[in-house]
Amino acid sequence: MVVFHDLERLRAVRADLERRGITLADLARELDIPRSTLYAVLNGQKRCLRGDAHRAAVLVGLKDGVIE
Repeated sequence: MVVFHDLERLRAVRADLERRGITLADLARELDIPRSTLYAVLNGQKRCLRGDAHRAAVLVGLKDGVIE
């Protein structure tokens, strides 16, 4: 089930991480976000409205937003 509708943007972010040699586990550690949440965000399974999912989406460039 895909919730996040901009599939091209999801693919672009994943491709960029792969191109830079960054694993999702490494990125999750660096951002201090649960790995399962980051996987769900980058697989389009979270709506990214609040909490860690929102923070992850903003930090990896999937959406505009404010992190406080």
